[in-house]
Amino acid sequence: MSAERIADRIAIGEVKARYCRLLDTKQWEQWAALFTDDLVLDTSQAGGPAPIEGRGAAVASVRQFLETARTAHQIHAPEIRFDGADRAEAIFAMQDRVIFEGGPSLTGYGHYTETYVRSEDGWKIARTRLTRLVLDIGAS
Repeated sequence: MSAERIADRIAIGEVKARYCRLLDTKQWEQWAALFTDDLVLDTSQAGGPAPIEGRGAAVASVRQFLETARTAHQIHAPEIRFDGADRAEAIFAMQDRVIFEGGPSLTGYGHYTETYVRSEDGWKIARTRLTRLVLDIGAS
């Protein structure tokens, strides 16, 4: 594997790490900057709405859902496959904890399956799909 390809793998992993941190700290503008304008966000298999097209609509939907929740997202074990110099497919194992004030708490386990594209600003997420293998629901 070339040094450039290793650097690309690290850069993609760092984008996903920032995704988790910025989402959990509710830094919505910086979180939005991780996506392409034509982002497709698909959480339908995990109980979310039908796929949402467009960065603005996707960020607004997630923000509305999680704005007042306490969250912790963890990702690991990336599988990254490159499709040319400027496109990659990635699967990240994930665990998330979501606590809704006065409501339920969720602990989920599953995968993010994503498409990354290289832009002038570095790697961006163009498509993301969340699938869950386990979802534990409890009181907060």
